[in-house]
Amino acid sequence: MSVATGKPGGFWRRLGAFFIDSLLLTIPMSLITGSVENVATEVVIILYFLLLPVFWNGFTAGKYICGIKIRRVKDELPPTLWNMFLRIFVGTLVYAVTLGILQMVSGCFVIFRKDKRSIHDLIAGTEVVRR
Repeated sequence: MSVATGKPGGFWRRLGAFFIDSLLLTIPMSLITGSVENVATEVVIILYFLLLPVFWNGFTAGKYICGIKIRRVKDELPPTLWNMFLRIFVGTLVYAVTLGILQMVSGCFVIFRKDKRSIHDLIAGTEVVRR
């Protein structure tokens, strides 16, 4: 396992990035579709979180604004589509099966672990670091 050169992205930066991304996605989609709860909006949100970090060097708009990015632990390169699939779909499945309990544990990981890696980071072999 390689040593990270960037400082880990902490809880508040990660939460802020998620909040910004959510606003950037839901407001325009609700204006376009008339609702934030429809299939088109869900597809756009999934594709945004799945593909943008792969094609934009580990960033989403929110992560960029908050000065953090996703990268692979093993070689410190941007995440692949496989890494992002594991982060989003497998991570979400784990959180759903445990009725959100592991999602709360995951938040504690980001707060208390030295490397600030959440459960979905551990599943995907990724980390969030400051740029």
